[in-house]
Amino acid sequence: MFEKILIANRGEVALRIHRACREMGIKTVAVHSTADADAMHVRLADESVCIGPPPSRDSYLNVAAILSAANITGADAVHPGVGFLSENAEFATVVEEHGLAFIGPTPEHISLMGDKVAAKKAAVDLNLPVVPGSDGAVESPERAAEIAGEIGYPVLIKASAGGGGRGMKVARNADEINDAYLLAASEAGAAFGNDTVYLEKYLGRPRHIEVQLLADGQGQVVHLGERDCSLQRRHQKLLEEAPSPALNAAERNAIGERVAQAMRHLGYRSAGTIEFLYENGEFYFIEMNTRLQVEHPISEAITGIDIVREQIRIAAGLPLAFTQEDVSFSGHAIECRINAENPRTFLPSPGTISDYHAPGGLGVRVDSAIYAGYRIPPYYDSLIAKLIVHGQTRNECLMRLRRALEEFVIEGVETSIPLHQELIGVSDFINGDYDIHWLEKFVDSLD
Repeated sequence: MFEKILIANRGEVALRIHRACREMGIKTVAVHSTADADAMHVRLADESVCIGPPPSRDSYLNVAAILSAANITGADAVHPGVGFLSENAEFATVVEEHGLAFIGPTPEHISLMGDKVAAKKAAVDLNLPVVPGSDGAVESPERAAEIAGEIGYPVLIKASAGGGGRGMKVARNADEINDAYLLAASEAGAAFGNDTVYLEKYLGRPRHIEVQLLADGQGQVVHLGERDCSLQRRHQKLLEEAPSPALNAAERNAIGERVAQAMRHLGYRSAGTIEFLYENGEFYFIEMNTRLQVEHPISEAITGIDIVREQIRIAAGLPLAFTQEDVSFSGHAIECRINAENPRTFLPSPGTISDYHAPGGLGVRVDSAIYAGYRIPPYYDSLIAKLIVHGQTRNECLMRLRRALEEFVIEGVETSIPLHQELIGVSDFINGDYDIHWLEKFVDSLD
């Protein structure tokens, strides 16, 4: 087992990884920008190294500085966390070339699934259902029009190297296909340095369902059930729940085993998430995330399995200590992402936390690195806390969530807590009757 792990990330996920390491008896190294010198994970780590000024490109994306920090502290492994370099195949390669263990998948699998065109081809080869669309990259607006005519409108033009909703445009008819193609390609080139796009059928009212898996690279793969991540705004998730209120047990078991079998065939290693659109009883592969997910705690809540701990064990060469038959699902869990932003306009709200009180009680977990007096820097993602609530039933979970949100106090900055409080009182949400477009319509109705 590793003796010291460098955590190449910040915020709540860095603290989450630190906690797992401490419970395993592993020392930690925190890296940080000058803006994060007072961050909680920096305070709690065994050692810390400043790796640059506030801009991410000069600190958390500075590979040379991170490797130097690992070298001078004697770390023997690197955990990339979420975002930043977590799905960067070149970073994983360089880490391993320097004699360090990368706590994640192989660089080859990161690269394969990081290219959405290649990932879709791989999904077909792995017998995963895919959305009808182009076989690969679409080279011109004319070719896009041909494919759209074959599969029917509306269609979605998507960046091959995209993420976070950037480089995605909908064409609802033939008159819109040319502009949608050009806009998607232009946005993709500007955001990702790669203007390659592909095309797929646009589904009207799908849900976003993702399956969490763990694989040891030695033939053992298990799934930890699914999460429903349909409540999104501009393709950014706001609230997730597990299991999905839209699936029955047969559908849940079938898609879970199908994903596990695909990853066995691929020879995958580490934690991973396969994401699908789900509509009218059918699943359609959209992408795979080859890293820890922000919403992983709700899968932990319903299974009792520490996903970060398993990531570390797998990276150390240990086999999974349990089989699919050992995984049992208990109750229901919901995660609310608490962002430092205006709950109506969603504009970021950096600043100093003047007062902070986290909710508690049975079935309530808060993953956060903030504290009273902490100054939220303006340079990074606005996520500052995750409220995770677990109950024996979905109704119990909802009642507990309502109570926990009432107790949650974050003063000094605006947060998304008021939006969550309104959201969980709406009948559509209470009944589990929503899709990926529902939240934006709900937010618009509040104005």
